[in-house]
Parts: sequence; C-alpha cells; structure tokens
Amino acid sequence: MKSKFDIISRFGILIVTIASFSFAGLAVAENPRPYSSPKASGTVPTASGSPSQSSSLSAKDKTFMKKAAKGGMMEVAMGKLAEQNGQSEDVKSFGKRMVADHGKANDELKSIAAQKAVKLPSKEPTEKWSSDKAYMDMMVKDHEKDLAEFQEEAKNGSDPDVKNFADKTAKMVQEHLNLAKETQGKLQ
Repeated sequence: MKSKFDIISRFGILIVTIASFSFAGLAVAENPRPYSSPKASGTVPTASGSPSQSSSLSAKDKTFMKKAAKGGMMEVAMGKLAEQNGQSEDVKSFGKRMVADHGKANDELKSIAAQKAVKLPSKEPTEKWSSDKAYMDMMVKDHEKDLAEFQEEAKNGSDPDVKNFADKTAKMVQEHLNLAKETQGKLQ
C-alpha cells in the first residue's frame, strides 16, 4: 500500500503539470503563432521578397493606376514626337519635359504596381498630331482631365502609397498644365 506522502507527491506533480499546461495555453492564446502567413497578416511578398501592404488597395485605386499608366505612356510617346517633329522650339522643349517627367512618374508607378501586384498596361499608344497647335491643344485638354483625376485619387484613394503618388504627381501635372497653356498661347 502506498503511503499518504506518495499520493500527495503524485497529486502535487499532477497539479504542477496541469498548471504548466494552463500557463502554456494562456501564452499561446496571447500570441497564437510566432509566424503568421502573408495571407493572415495582410501582407503580400513582393518580387524582392519583402512584404508589402496590399489590403488597402481598392478596385478604384487599381483603375486609377491603370489609367495613369496608360496616360503616362501617351505623354512620353507624344512628347518624343514633339521633340523630334515640333516646328517651334517651345513645343520641342515642352515635349522633352513630358518625356523626362512622365518617364520618371511612369517608373515610380511601375514600382508601386509591382509591390501591389497590379498589372499595368504596357502597349505603347499610337496617337498622332498634325501641328504644334494641335499638339498643345491636346496637351492642355489632357492635363486638365489628368489633374482632376490625380487630385481625386490623392483626396479619396484608399491606398496610402497610391494616394501619395497621386498627390505628388498632381503637382507635376499642374506645372505641366500651366506650361502647356503658356506654350499654347505663344502659338496663336
């Protein structure tokens, strides 16, 4: 027969073991997993392997990004034509600025799109224009439309990276609009 001491010792060990498992359970409840999957944490690995927040990217943000990419490529393509075929030095200079500024903005947008896993259009536009005046008229109209779209995204977009890009680029588009109107005025 077992002594009372043996029974109490075993009972004590049992209580200590149960208490240990209870505390371990509380610790797990506080921090269920030391590593959580990208899906659970709201992050998505990028091409570089670093995580990027994508949960705040709305359909509206994606649409904006695609339109901005298409418009940016058009600005670069038309700017190259103006640089090469413009009759006025002001138009050639304006075209050169479009190539430089929109080329840089396009690269930044591509980088954001890669982080957010958004596929941007890549087909170069094939617009043509018949005269310096036609080009500058198109640039004024296009930059007025673009400015409104970039300001709208900067104000009401859901993704902070896309909003920041839109805000910064809206300032550039405003400068371009002012320059386009000035250049347009010189041609009349």
